[in-house]
Amino acid sequence: MLGDFTYHNPTKVHFGKNAMQALTDELSHYGKTVQLVYGGGSIKRTGIYDQVIAALEAAGKTVVEDAGVMPNPTIEKLREGVALARENKIDFILAVGGGSCIDYAKAVSVSVNLPADQDPWEVYYVRFQEPTCEVVPVGAVLTMVGTGSEMNGGAVITNREAGLKLGHIFGTEVFPKFAILNPEFTYTLPKYQMVAGIFDIMNHITEQYFSNEDDNTSDYIAEGLMRSLITASRIAVKDPENYEARSNIMWTATWALNTFIAMGKTTDWEVHMLGQAVGALTDATHGMTLSATALPYYRHIMPYGLEKFARFAKVVWGISSEGKTEEQVAAEGLDAMESWMREIGCVMTISELGCDESMLDALADATLVMEGGYHVLTRDEIIEIFRESL
Repeated sequence: MLGDFTYHNPTKVHFGKNAMQALTDELSHYGKTVQLVYGGGSIKRTGIYDQVIAALEAAGKTVVEDAGVMPNPTIEKLREGVALARENKIDFILAVGGGSCIDYAKAVSVSVNLPADQDPWEVYYVRFQEPTCEVVPVGAVLTMVGTGSEMNGGAVITNREAGLKLGHIFGTEVFPKFAILNPEFTYTLPKYQMVAGIFDIMNHITEQYFSNEDDNTSDYIAEGLMRSLITASRIAVKDPENYEARSNIMWTATWALNTFIAMGKTTDWEVHMLGQAVGALTDATHGMTLSATALPYYRHIMPYGLEKFARFAKVVWGISSEGKTEEQVAAEGLDAMESWMREIGCVMTISELGCDESMLDALADATLVMEGGYHVLTRDEIIEIFRESL
């Protein structure tokens, strides 16, 4: 392990069937007025909303509701949320939902106290500045797993007018102060969303794993997380209320992107750039934009990181190397990942998400080029990968 790093994660996690019992006490440490962030209303149908409101009332909070957060939160929604927060002088933001709600809550938290003449998109997503204003604290009650947003500083926002979907990874001051993780809250999630979340988890791990050439402890941890996810996912798609499988998926998702396995690594993130370009133009489900672009990308860069791809095949997928070249082993590993993706129900092409040949240039325009992986893509390579993803 050759990279220097400092690791700190301030988020307190309450995990398990009784995790909600901690919510009232956690809320007691923050101010009176709470902006309650959630999505389209599913939490009301499942009864989670009632549990949250009971905890807020028990903590003596004034609740300001901020509903309607969409799967890919837009800059317009963010501006609405900031205006609501300012109008009500909120002290705390509680996000109840998946990554979109939690990302949105963090984006609001860093924007509420911006000077009135500064726009959050320009400050945080064009200039990528860090907050210099006071950050409103955030807490999370997780109902959909995949993003790891409950234990990191990421906040992804979509600007449809600009055709961009961009993430800003804020520092630890923006991480949720606490996160409530009850695997049972994920039982009612539609299978499509569950599978999208599962591949999002897998890709978070591979984005970090496929970088660097040194012997790194982080990679051994990543391999264990991937094996756990593969096993649990196969159970969960057949038995969605299998607590053990759903709890393992939930905890793997958190560890996949709480910054831990990135330590000592450069990390890649190019699949996310490709997927976010698809999402910006189609509003497709995030995890499925990743599943539709991941294999063409990894097959393209495999020759540049052949040793790691062969290790991935052997350690994660159990591919035998006997009588095979390193390239054959590496290719069989990606074939095994493809078989698993098809088995659990991932979207495999961007045409299924609404893309066609006429959009290739626009997709390339919307794709940021990262430099932490095994190969830095040219524009022509990006277009070719999207073409292979159709």
